[in-house]
Amino acid sequence: MPQPTFHRRPPASRNTPLFTVTADTLVAVDFSPRGRADSDRGRVEGPYRRLFALPGARAFTAWNLLARLPMGMLSVSAVMMIAATRGSYALAGAVVATGLAVTAVVAPWTARLVDRYGQARVALPATVFAVLGLLALLLCVRHGAPDWTLFAAYAATATTPNTGGMSRARWAYLLGSRTGEPGGGPEAVAEALHTANSFEQAADELCYMLGPVLAAFLCTALFPEAGTLVGAALLLTGVTLFTAQRSTEPPAGRHAPGGRAPFRAPGMRPLLVVCLATGAVFGAMEVVTIAFADVQGHRPAAGAVLALQAAGSFAAGLAYGVMRPAGSARSRLPWCLAAMTALMVLPLLAASLTGSLVLLAGALLLAGTATAPTMVTAMTLVQRLTPEGRLNEGMTLAVTGLLGGIACGSAAGGWTVEHVSAAAGYGVPVTAAATALLTALVLLGPLGSRPFGAPVPARSGG
Repeated sequence: MPQPTFHRRPPASRNTPLFTVTADTLVAVDFSPRGRADSDRGRVEGPYRRLFALPGARAFTAWNLLARLPMGMLSVSAVMMIAATRGSYALAGAVVATGLAVTAVVAPWTARLVDRYGQARVALPATVFAVLGLLALLLCVRHGAPDWTLFAAYAATATTPNTGGMSRARWAYLLGSRTGEPGGGPEAVAEALHTANSFEQAADELCYMLGPVLAAFLCTALFPEAGTLVGAALLLTGVTLFTAQRSTEPPAGRHAPGGRAPFRAPGMRPLLVVCLATGAVFGAMEVVTIAFADVQGHRPAAGAVLALQAAGSFAAGLAYGVMRPAGSARSRLPWCLAAMTALMVLPLLAASLTGSLVLLAGALLLAGTATAPTMVTAMTLVQRLTPEGRLNEGMTLAVTGLLGGIACGSAAGGWTVEHVSAAAGYGVPVTAAATALLTALVLLGPLGSRPFGAPVPARSGG
């Protein structure tokens, strides 16, 4: 009987299999440890860790957060500064509302220039102009200039670039450039883009949570102009350092000359109507909550109560980024809007049935958990519908819709509070959320359908 013969090569590592030949049989023995496969190790590490492992991601994100914090500070600072020095909340509100209206017109044009000529070449000069407007407003208030100068100065801040949109554009560029790499297939890129959008929405909520608190502290603890001054410094410093990160900046002018504008892209206009209605939810909620706290004799607590709503959205945004929701952004949007509509009923019930500010705060915390998933899904769909090379313009259009909705919601909420009651004012956010849901169901077409005709070239994340 022939004796077995062994041919063995020392394994290179504990994960290298051992091969043995006995007679006419080849035997392979694998001594590697049992557990998750190597392909799953990235999933174990967590999606956010993989996301920020991309070269340059941490640097541009950190400076963008610094530049984005003033967006939650400037309007509150302006109101407190003008009201404290001129003694008129009506004048302060009118000045801020005018700046908001001018921003809605100017912002898309600024974003178009950013896409065409690059973030560094456009965003930094636009920020300098906006900061000069803030400083002019500060000086006009400080030295008692005529009221019309306040409107002109604050209108100049409309050139402030959409820092959140520029950050989202960088994620899309970084992740899109990995499509041909190992592990960078379309599905992996779509999942990473979902995580990036969730983080960006959570960052927005964080800025809206911390910005008003910081502004109120500076304006009351130091001097009325302190919030505006610090906000201007943070904006200029953040944008300067953000645009200095050139390795992650998307190439400029990638869209074809004469190509379709984002506003004319199939499905974009109905989606902007959804953004308009969703913005009305935010605007009404802020005004009505301040009024309700004032009626209850706890007006100083209004900021903390609103911060709880932002905290709920912040936590939900981070959690949503870890999830892998099924279906496309188009099919998920109505479900997110339905959840937001249902949860917005909670503050209405808490205010109407109990009149307790504590219970209202808890209701707002729960209601806020629907905000981030809704906005993440909507912004993902905006990315899907926006033509190649014009992402910042498309994102800014969505933000413009939100700003317009915030203005409308603020007006509707204020009218309801004044003519009906503060508790009844919480019916405005419910109505606005239901309007957004009906718009998504009716104008965007049946679930699973493509919006309005042929789609634009495929983009990850939709």
